[in-house]
Amino acid sequence: MADTRIPVWLDCDPGHDDTFAILLAAYHPSLRILGISTVFGNASLDKTTQNAASILTAISKTSIPIYMGASHALFRPTMHAPTDIHGASGLDGTELLPTPLIPANTTMPAIDAAAAALRAEAPGTAWVVATGAFTNAAALFLAYPDLVGHIAGLSLMGGAVGGGFTSAVLGTVDGVPRIGNWTPFAEFNVLADPEAAALLFDNAVLAGKTTLIPLDVSHLVLTTKEVRDLFLYGREGTGKSTLRVMLVELLMYFAKTYREVFGITEGPPLHDPLAVAAILTGVGADRGEVAFYDSAPGGTGERERFEIKVNTQGTYEEARAGARTGQLTVRLLPPGEEGVRIPRGLDIPAFWSILEECVSRADEANAAAGAGASAALEN
Repeated sequence: MADTRIPVWLDCDPGHDDTFAILLAAYHPSLRILGISTVFGNASLDKTTQNAASILTAISKTSIPIYMGASHALFRPTMHAPTDIHGASGLDGTELLPTPLIPANTTMPAIDAAAAALRAEAPGTAWVVATGAFTNAAALFLAYPDLVGHIAGLSLMGGAVGGGFTSAVLGTVDGVPRIGNWTPFAEFNVLADPEAAALLFDNAVLAGKTTLIPLDVSHLVLTTKEVRDLFLYGREGTGKSTLRVMLVELLMYFAKTYREVFGITEGPPLHDPLAVAAILTGVGADRGEVAFYDSAPGGTGERERFEIKVNTQGTYEEARAGARTGQLTVRLLPPGEEGVRIPRGLDIPAFWSILEECVSRADEANAAAGAGASAALEN
């Protein structure tokens, strides 16, 4: 019987929310993860790679290969997220992360591994999902431009639109409202490598295959106490496994930093798994689709597509001093014209339900792995 699951290459920088992106990609029944590439961002490349390997060990998915990608932007020096968000390790907040059982594969560069894996899939079937800086994704399509026509799509988490694009509260710093999370104007993943973002959005063919999940969407999806309890105890209330405790400890740390830094008190937004969930459009509710809404509330209901331009002027230091480096300019395109898909919202209860189901599957896999997996989780 033919495998109808969607092949996906995941590029990430774990990262508290990347943990849940990996979990969703690894355990959603309609997805087949081809591999993971890591990138600088929430911590140094060495740390994000270590974190990815640790997460795969924690969820009994060490068969998924990991490749180390870019340690800095295409044309800029390295920039890491401040430690007051993800901590010094990139995954602070728990002592339950296991020592990785399998290290990263160093036999080939990450973009070469991704290209080989994507080419092995039928044309128009595989997706690339990038939840960190867009450096690896841009480098992939620069080195292998034929893949633009080969893949089904590209899903990105990053950027911010502002201007009331959604009803999400984007937060305040020192009492000043902002649309970005790194500067008042820019989101971290885009600012970390604005030239990479511009290369992706300026490619007309690729833009027509791209979905962007900006802060305006991810800040609608807050990990409230009710959600954390769902992850801790499960739908039947019998959970509280080592894995569930680990995940909730990570969320509690993330909640604390978002409350202290951005003044968001309900719970932290879970950005990155939304970029994974967005590629499920069209699979059907019976196969775990999460509905995303591609038109403005109260509008005509017609599908929206957008042109995106990235401000690449200015250094990181100038951006921190007030320059608009990394800011997105988003223009709604005429009906029927192809461009970037930016959803206005999604079925949030369905998203939480499907993500919890993936936690349950990981729990079952850990139990099936027996004492070996338990010992790794306790290490």
